[in-house]
Amino acid sequence: MSILVTGATGKIGRHIVRELLAAEKDVLILTRYPQKVEPQPGLTVIQGDLTLPEGLSATLSRVEKAFLFPVLPAIGPFAEAARKAGVRRVVLFTGAWAAGLTERDLGSWVLPRYRAAEDALAGSGVPEWTVLRPAPFATNALWWAASIRDEGVVRLPYPDAVCPVIHEADIAASVVAALLGDGRHGARHTITGPALVSQAEQVAAIGEAIGRSLRVERIPAEQWRSDAERFLRPGIAGDLLREWSETARDPSTALPVLPAVTELTGRPARSFTRWAADHTADFAVV
Repeated sequence: MSILVTGATGKIGRHIVRELLAAEKDVLILTRYPQKVEPQPGLTVIQGDLTLPEGLSATLSRVEKAFLFPVLPAIGPFAEAARKAGVRRVVLFTGAWAAGLTERDLGSWVLPRYRAAEDALAGSGVPEWTVLRPAPFATNALWWAASIRDEGVVRLPYPDAVCPVIHEADIAASVVAALLGDGRHGARHTITGPALVSQAEQVAAIGEAIGRSLRVERIPAEQWRSDAERFLRPGIAGDLLREWSETARDPSTALPVLPAVTELTGRPARSFTRWAADHTADFAVV
C-alpha cells in the first residue's frame, strides 16, 4: 500500500515527497501535470484532479494514507471517497487563522472556510485524521523577489507587522510526522515558526543572505491591496491587511509562537534567517 500526496509539485509537497522517499515509503503523486514530476525510485505519478474524486476509486484502492493539499471545496468529497476506498489515515493542512487564537482571527474571512473543510474531514468516517494549521508561510516573502532582484527594494504597507512565519520544510516535516507516527489522530495542531519576525526584519535577513543592502519603502495599504488582488482573493487580502495593521501597532496581538513543530517532529522549527539562506537563489540577480 502507498501514501498519496496531493499538491506534490508545490514547495511544501516537494519536501513531503522527499522525506517519504527517504523513509523508503511507496509514494503516489496525484497531479494534473505529471510532466512536471521527475521520475524517482519508489515514486508513482498519476494524472488526476483532487476536485474530481469520483474518478479516483482505482487509485485510492491502492492507498493506505493520504496528504490533502487544501483545495477547500474538494476536501469533503475526497475524504468520503477515501473512506469508501479503505484509506486508513488522512492528513490535511489549512491555516492558523482556523484556530481562532485571536479576536481578529475569529472574524477573519477564511476561518469559516478552513473550519468547514476540517469538519468535513473529521466527519467523513476516515479512521485516522489529523489537521495541521500552519502560520503564514515564510515563502510569502517570495512575493518580493522581483523588486529585490531588479531594484533592491521591498514595498510594504506595514513593515513593522510581526508574525511567527513558518519554513515550508517544517510544514512538510510535520505532515510526514503525522502520516508516519502514531498518537496524533483526531487532533488539530497549530504550527508556527520559532519567533515573531517583522516584515522589515525579514527583508534585512534576505539582504544579509544575498549580500545586498535592501531598502524598505512604505506604501499605502490600498495600493498593496490593488496589486495583491490580482493573485489573492479579496477576503484573504483583507485578512492580511487587518493582521498586519494590528500587529504593527501592537505586536502582542500577533499569533503566538507555539511548540507544535518540535512536539510533532522532535526538532526545533527553522528560523527565518535559515529560510533566507535556503532561498538565496530566488533573490539572486540573474
